[in-house]
Amino acid sequence: MYQTNYHRASSVQEAVEMMSNVPEGKYLAGGMTLIPTMKQRLAAPSDLVDLRHITEMRGIMVDGRSVRIGAATTHEEVATSAEIRAICPALCGLASHIGDPHVRHMGTIGGSIANNDPAADYPAAVLALDATIVTDRREIAADDFFTGLFETALEEGEIITAIRFDAPATAAYQKFANPASRYAMTGVFVARRDNGEVRLAVTGAGSNGVFRHRGLEAALAANWSPDAVANVTVDASDLLSDLHASAAYRANLVRVMAKRAVAAA
Repeated sequence: MYQTNYHRASSVQEAVEMMSNVPEGKYLAGGMTLIPTMKQRLAAPSDLVDLRHITEMRGIMVDGRSVRIGAATTHEEVATSAEIRAICPALCGLASHIGDPHVRHMGTIGGSIANNDPAADYPAAVLALDATIVTDRREIAADDFFTGLFETALEEGEIITAIRFDAPATAAYQKFANPASRYAMTGVFVARRDNGEVRLAVTGAGSNGVFRHRGLEAALAANWSPDAVANVTVDASDLLSDLHASAAYRANLVRVMAKRAVAAA
């Protein structure tokens, strides 16, 4: 691990100022991806600006069915939130199965989506819930936020401060987890609105990261039933193929996880 300088910010503005004064800095949220990457010497930031202690970036606020989650809120805090569980238990369930207890107590929702790991769980929820990503500069719709493998619409130095969404009528998340890492080899989050609109997002399977499957959405909008998934084609040519699973296997998993998610919802 290369030498780096550590800075603890107490406000978003202070974090921005700290970052503007360093040559090659990185923001640190939970550090569940960045620190291991640094240990492997795959990343060597000159400075780390820690965001975990910024009060305005922590906490959960629920007003009716509107939810706002601070970006520095941990997975464990989301998993055990009674307020979120009352209106969107699917998100609590997703958070409760991320990694292990250490990861859940250290990792943050903002860090997860900012990294946009192709096997992370939160990107599927954010996309399926049609969430808005709030930064220190602007607001970004989930459909515009995830731009590719480990890539997002975030600009240099931009900080995610919160995630905001309206709870759907019903939702569920199901994943086929790697038994060692618990990352999603394929995960499907499905959400249905009161007006019948369905959004379904897939993580862990796409060669370009998280994505919505329009065919499954259309089938479920027409017939909200696990049986509606059976005749939908999932194109394997756009899916990942690695030592854990082939693209064809993941294509089948998309259908299986979608069917389970609808049944759970």
